[in-house]
Parts: sequence; structure tokens; C-alpha cells
Amino acid sequence: MGAVRERSRRIVVAPDAFKGSLSAGQVARALIRGMAFTFPDGEYVPVPVADGGEGTAQALVDATGGRMCTVTVEGPMGEPLESFFGILGDGVTAVVEMAAASGLPLVPPGRRNPLIASSAGTGQLIGAALDAGCRRIILGLGGSATNDGGAGMAVALGAKLLDGRGRPIPPGGAALASLERIDVSAMDPRLAETEVIAACDVDNPLTGPRGASRVFGPQKGATPEMVEQLDAALTHYGRVLARDLGADVAERPGAGAAGGMGAGAMAFLRARFVPGVDLVMEAVGLAKKLEGAWLAITGEGRLDGQTTRGKAPAGVARLAARAGVPVIGVAGGLAPGAEEQLRPLGFAALLSVTDGPMDVETAMARAESLIEAAGRTIGALLALGRRP
Repeated sequence: MGAVRERSRRIVVAPDAFKGSLSAGQVARALIRGMAFTFPDGEYVPVPVADGGEGTAQALVDATGGRMCTVTVEGPMGEPLESFFGILGDGVTAVVEMAAASGLPLVPPGRRNPLIASSAGTGQLIGAALDAGCRRIILGLGGSATNDGGAGMAVALGAKLLDGRGRPIPPGGAALASLERIDVSAMDPRLAETEVIAACDVDNPLTGPRGASRVFGPQKGATPEMVEQLDAALTHYGRVLARDLGADVAERPGAGAAGGMGAGAMAFLRARFVPGVDLVMEAVGLAKKLEGAWLAITGEGRLDGQTTRGKAPAGVARLAARAGVPVIGVAGGLAPGAEEQLRPLGFAALLSVTDGPMDVETAMARAESLIEAAGRTIGALLALGRRP
């Protein structure tokens, strides 16, 4: 009987970050505090996850006994920024999050401008990882403020992007329209002996209706006119990449990730792409922890149709379904129709943490208390369901 009781009490709590408010670890702890208050009999197993965006480095460092390193880089708008990367327990694998150097939350809403925002800081993080002796780099794509196709990253690593007069083009996505030639002869030679793995959660191409500019540009501050300008600039950039580097990457799945950083990673770093959530789930041993569990809980800031396209909660739900474990999804907001879209993945129920009408800023400011309250609700329902 003891083994059965053990199975019936174990709850795996595996959320992603609620971006802009709480890390995945903070979300897991808040949920567990709430559930433990109303259902103290539960055995709670926190397993923070990520999908290549915010929180990926910390999740992998924690899972492997590695360490975090701080370094000053150039932020998206050119300002000095204290950033970080992780070194895993093997001592040779680094985890670089684009969001940590070129991320959207690093730029106040009033200053967001993908026409001029640069991914240079991401290149500087890669350079710092090389300086630390790492020759395997996991590059987390996602959450970017940029739409420059990874051009800034490439320049930071020694590439030259030149206009028709042989001058370096300015930073940002708009300047790619003036690009005439790419010279990689002075790129960091250590890259030739470095394996780069891009952790990516989207399959968008570089340009077009599903491309970087049209799908992700508006959330970075792009007006409709700017979206068209950026898409045209990336289209030109893709042609130059194909001509000068032999990298015809514009239509490849993932090329449009992180403002086109996917294309830059393919062309300049010869990166191999893997689903970010799969990489993280394997590293944290989630499959093993789900074995014999009673329930799994996952979530992120918003659950919607995009969640099905490689986001962390979808990955957790699929893995839990294979283990025969029901899943509850928790989010700051639920899109209309989310239940119908996500139920086939294995979600038994979805729960919004907001407790009434409120704007996004208020919800983010109250995120921890709202998530803890949602945990109390879940715990109370679990306790009710366990009554004789």
C-alpha cells in the first residue's frame, strides 16, 4: 500500500518563466507554497523548465551543477549592460541566452525600435564564452528586442558588413537594406572549432507572412510601415548571405527566430537547431521525475495557439501524456479557444491566475501573489478530490 500512496501524492511542478515578471523557479516555488497551504499531504517536486528563451541558462546550470558568469556587454540600444552566461558542469559547454543581452524586457516600451536595435551583445556573450574556454555553445533564441538577422552578433565576432562604398553599415534591422558585401575573413577563428547548438521554439522562415518582421516585429515596437521596411531589409540580407557565404537560409525553419537571429546563427555560426524545450527537459531529467507521478503542473505567462509550436508547457504536457500523468496548465492569461487547442496535448485543465479584470502591468506586478493564490485553489481542489 505504501508504494500506491507514494504514487498518489507526488506532484511535478514544471513551469516556464512568466516572462517579464518571474523566473521559472520563482513560479514553481509560488505554486508549491500555495498548494502546500491547502493540500499539505502532497509531495512537490519543482522542475523549472525553459524553451530556449529566458531561464534556459539557469535551468541547465542548475541541472548540471554548473555556474553562472557575469559580463558587461552592449545592450539592444547600445547602452552598457551587465549580462550573464552559464557554464555547464562539464566545464566546456556554455549556455548563452539572447534574451540576456538583446532581450525585449531590457528596453523600456517607449524606447523600443527594431529599426536600430542590435544583437551585438549576444555576440559579445559568445565571445566571452570562447574566452572562458568553452567550445560547445548552446544559444537560446527567443525574447529578442532586435530584428537585425543576427548581424550585430556577427559583427561583434569579427564579421564585416559593408555598404556599397566599403563602409560598415550602422546597427539595426533597417541598415541591412544598404548591405552590399559580407566579409568573414576576420571572424573569431575559435568558432571553427566550436559546436553551436541553437535552442529554438519556432519554425518561422526569415521573411514573408510568417517571417520575423511580420509575426514578431509589432511586439518589438514596429509600426505597420516599419514591418514592411524590416521585411524588405531582411529579404535583401538573405540574398547577400546566400551569395557571399553560400548560406541560403532564408526559407529554413527557424531562420526567423529572434528577429532573424536564427538565420544569422545558421549562416555565421553553422548552428545546429534543436527544440529548446526538448534540450532542457532532457538535461533536467523531467521524464524520470514524471514516472509514477500523480499530477504535473506547467505554465507560462500566456497559453494560446502559439504554445503548441514548441513552447515549454506543450513539451511538458506531451512528456507527461506519455507517462500517463494528467497535466494542469497555469497562465497569466488564456487566449480564447486555448482549451480546445491545448487539450489534445494532454492538458486536463487550464487555469488563469488573474482574479479579476486587470491590465498587463498590474498582473505582472502582482504575479507572485496571484500564482500563489492559484496554487491554493489547485491544492484545495486536490484535497477535495481526495476526500473519502
